[in-house]
Amino acid sequence: MKLEVVTIGTELLLGQIIDTNAAELGRALAAAGVEVVRHISVADRPEAIRAAVAEALERTGFVLTTGGLGPTRDDITKREVAGLFGKTLELDPAVLRSLEERFRRLGRAMPAINRTQAEVPAGATVLPNPRGTAPGLWVEDRGRVVVMLPGVPSEMRGLLAEEVLPRLAQRAPGTVVRSRTVRTTGIAESALAERVGPIETEIAPLTLAYLPSTEGVELRVTAWGVREDEADRRLAAAADRLRQRAGEHFYGEDGTDLAAVVLDLLRARSARLVVAESCTGGLVSGRITAVAGASDVFSGAVVAYDNVVKSGMLDVPPELLETHGAVSEAVVRAMAEGVQRQFAVDAAIAVTGIAGPTGGTPEKPVGTVWLAARYGSETRALKRIFPGDRAEIRARAAQAALDLLRRLLAGLQ
Repeated sequence: MKLEVVTIGTELLLGQIIDTNAAELGRALAAAGVEVVRHISVADRPEAIRAAVAEALERTGFVLTTGGLGPTRDDITKREVAGLFGKTLELDPAVLRSLEERFRRLGRAMPAINRTQAEVPAGATVLPNPRGTAPGLWVEDRGRVVVMLPGVPSEMRGLLAEEVLPRLAQRAPGTVVRSRTVRTTGIAESALAERVGPIETEIAPLTLAYLPSTEGVELRVTAWGVREDEADRRLAAAADRLRQRAGEHFYGEDGTDLAAVVLDLLRARSARLVVAESCTGGLVSGRITAVAGASDVFSGAVVAYDNVVKSGMLDVPPELLETHGAVSEAVVRAMAEGVQRQFAVDAAIAVTGIAGPTGGTPEKPVGTVWLAARYGSETRALKRIFPGDRAEIRARAAQAALDLLRRLLAGLQ
């Protein structure tokens, strides 16, 4: 089963609101065996809405919209959809009573403007919305279907789960669209592609996508329109092949957090961790403490942004800073050893670098970061030059620091 999604709202195009509805719909519909073949966002303009829905109906015959069902003048979705189907808007007494009762429960009279929300296209199925004033609408005529949902995310999710998905399940043939993700880090997308090779022919009819981010590259494999047990079997086999080919760069699947992986490795050793950060300014510690239960492993951190703090709190010898500079192997090793000694723990991470946009030199350009990981008496140090803006460099550095400790603990290069 295939459909198209049209999200409606000028605020989406202006970037004032992130379109989370489209992502939520994609995930939920795929789990129900429905393939979203196209998604488009349009402004609150009659011609834009009508054209987007009409073109989608021509391609798939089934469209799901969000937004434009409110009481104000820019909420025109149902009027345009009704026009496409040649239907008039009619006052639905049951919807009107529900609206009036909702306002009574809130202790105030219903504004006259909300009365328009009780107008529905003739013959439409009303999808009750207990979370808001705008009901969902299911319009079906001559094999064409338009489902209209509110744009408020919580209302959209509720109607999707309670009203739309059960109806779609009756139409879907018992198949699913399901994905599984293999997460890697410390390797570029092109280098990973060389490692993986032309695996698409081996895993067909599954599809493979490379999804790079500041945390690494995700390998997403997807099964389309097959039964649930068959999808799970095929995805497990494909993920196993991808894990083997990713090798030491693999650290988990689906939503696995690298910080959680590191904490589990330390927990298994009854070891505790501390962090010394300069250019990342607490991002590594933030990643760690975002994991529930981190307190049984993580002791604390020092954000040693200034060289005075590096010397005074981490015991980095001033002569190292003068001779090698703060962004150097000698200093990052001293930071890791110093913070471990100060907290008297088993493991430490240290980061120092140039996040930009200024401060770079020909010898140490913006993006230069030195990382160190220490466990017991063993220290590993690594120099990386990261691309991107300041935020991206800092995020990449935090991920790489966690990965360096993961590899040290796991005995990987």
